[in-house]
Amino acid sequence: MPTDHSSGVPGNDVRWSGGETHWTSRLGGEVELFLWHKPAAPGVPFQGTILFVHGSSMASQPTFDLAVPGRPDSSAMDWFRARGFDTWTMDNEGYGRSSKHRAINFGIVNGAEDLAAGSAYILERARSDKLMVYGISSGALKGALFAQQHPERVARLALDAFVWTGDGSPTLEKRRQKMAEWTAGNRRKIDRDFVYSIFNRDHPGTAEDRVIDAFAQAILTLDDSMPTGTYVDMCSKLPLVDPEKINVPTLILRGEWDGIASVEDLIAFFMKLPHQDKQFSVMKGISHASFQQKNYRNVYHLLHAFLTQPAQVYP
Repeated sequence: MPTDHSSGVPGNDVRWSGGETHWTSRLGGEVELFLWHKPAAPGVPFQGTILFVHGSSMASQPTFDLAVPGRPDSSAMDWFRARGFDTWTMDNEGYGRSSKHRAINFGIVNGAEDLAAGSAYILERARSDKLMVYGISSGALKGALFAQQHPERVARLALDAFVWTGDGSPTLEKRRQKMAEWTAGNRRKIDRDFVYSIFNRDHPGTAEDRVIDAFAQAILTLDDSMPTGTYVDMCSKLPLVDPEKINVPTLILRGEWDGIASVEDLIAFFMKLPHQDKQFSVMKGISHASFQQKNYRNVYHLLHAFLTQPAQVYP
């Protein structure tokens, strides 16, 4: 039975239903990784297997399986499984239910290693021989690095709120002012006000307060602190991926008001991608954390279209 590595935050009243809990490990069993699986709905043509990769300040289930009363299709995993996708997500080491005991800050490279272990576990059980990978924010960096290292496992790659060099990023510029804080320890405290700051820093009003409240409750049920590694990496170590080595079909999604990366930074990355099955979409009315935005259904539409694109017949 896997060890419970949750933070023990009081008020653990969020229930996740309709899915399956899985565990895998790496480093000879030292690191235990939590995976959450929602199979494709029965009676629907099978479309493929998606691995959703979370960002810097929240675990996997709050990001991708958040049910909010009165908000139809709030769970991305439920929306995609209803359309024939086998859906998986996982907590990176240092987050949620996965191991948190090692004295490291759980950065981007470590996260890509988690994805390598998690993807191997999923592919042993999947109906697909490759995965469709969607990552958001630092999860996009982890997903891109994983695709660079293991292209044979990736059918299609979607990078949401991605950043390449960090040039022209107001969010990262503000974070660099706190580098002494981020490098002083391996974890940083979070609370409800911090979760609200994710939505208010770029363009307030793009997400409903009730959704932010539900998101914050779900996050804080699992964690009261987050690793500092992705912040340190994004502020001081970019670029961490080489677009010329990511030779898989790729979609880049950028919120109209997202401050994590400039359009120029992302276009430069896009131009260097060698695979000619590639798309770049700017999402109007969206800042960061796109699945929690008022226009979340537009995000689903763009991602679904990319993942269900017909196979090429020429050349």
